[in-house]
Amino acid sequence: MRQTNVLVIGGGPAGLSAATAAAQCGARVILVDSSSRLGGQLIKQTHKFFGSREQRAGTRGIEIARLLQEEAEAARVEILPETAALGLYSDGVVTLEKNERLIKLKPERLVVATGASEKTLAFANNDLPGIYGAGAVQTLMNVHGVRPGQRAVMVGAGNIGLIVSYQLCQAGVEVAAVVEAAPSIGGYAVHASKIRRLGIPILTSYSIKAAHGGETLEGVTVWQLNEKWQGIPGTEQVLAADILCLAVGLTPLTELLWQAGCQMEYIPELGGHVPWYDENQQTSVPGIYVAGDAAAVEEASSAMVTGKLAGLASAHSLGLCPDFPVLGEKVRQELTQLRAGPTGEKIRKGLGKLRARSRPGAM
Repeated sequence: MRQTNVLVIGGGPAGLSAATAAAQCGARVILVDSSSRLGGQLIKQTHKFFGSREQRAGTRGIEIARLLQEEAEAARVEILPETAALGLYSDGVVTLEKNERLIKLKPERLVVATGASEKTLAFANNDLPGIYGAGAVQTLMNVHGVRPGQRAVMVGAGNIGLIVSYQLCQAGVEVAAVVEAAPSIGGYAVHASKIRRLGIPILTSYSIKAAHGGETLEGVTVWQLNEKWQGIPGTEQVLAADILCLAVGLTPLTELLWQAGCQMEYIPELGGHVPWYDENQQTSVPGIYVAGDAAAVEEASSAMVTGKLAGLASAHSLGLCPDFPVLGEKVRQELTQLRAGPTGEKIRKGLGKLRARSRPGAM
């Protein structure tokens, strides 16, 4: 059985940041990821990031992924790609699978940065070929260079929906409309302006009623929603499309945390069920930390910062990183800045709910 100081599960922005931070403190760190290429969602993102210099503003996501991996390698993190975490057991042993072989590993500390999965919608014929999640469309276009179709309808006007709509246009795909169930756009105004300048209508208070087609998607029916989020008969519009792209949110991937016995809470603003965790990203199970979308569905910039905090805290708990009281506070201040303003209102509300829940072991 192998042993290490810190095991990080997940090689996205949060996991890479956590692994590097812990290793730079002197911890022996192993990072595992089920994919062959590290970076998580970053490897699909060709747009430049916003924010401050600390969060790599002005750099494209694909480049940030490369830089994060280089930093982890420079810090001597042992990286195991194409390695799946199968289970976390009561004796602290993690079972991994690589090349059809099982590996048993017992870390002193564990950082779970498993990310999130895409949500879907229930509507008639939602299983027709040609209906994708936004992440799948990004993977086809930006990772494999495959154009998914000729004419698309995007569902969701958050940042992901708006960005992927623009990338579809860059790939030569006509975007018939962006459909948003909420009465207002959820993404940044700068992304919405780029879409509108291309002549793409953004239909707020609209949703999908049905998809149509034979062997593949041929069109969709959208309709307007009332104040109770119910479809209004007579408002239907039929849009021809061979791509229906769903950008309707993400759900934290927390199976390992459930298995570990972490206290889980349902916080819709954070994406669904997430573990309770303290100001240093430590869950209710001592020695298990969480970062990135597994803790709260946010932007990649926040994922990197929560990963850094979890990495520093896990190393400090091992007697390393003596400067953690100062460094940890600095990182928490970065998070506060990232979550400031109207765009951070949802995450602040969700974190407030989480913090209000009973601390594990409290009466």
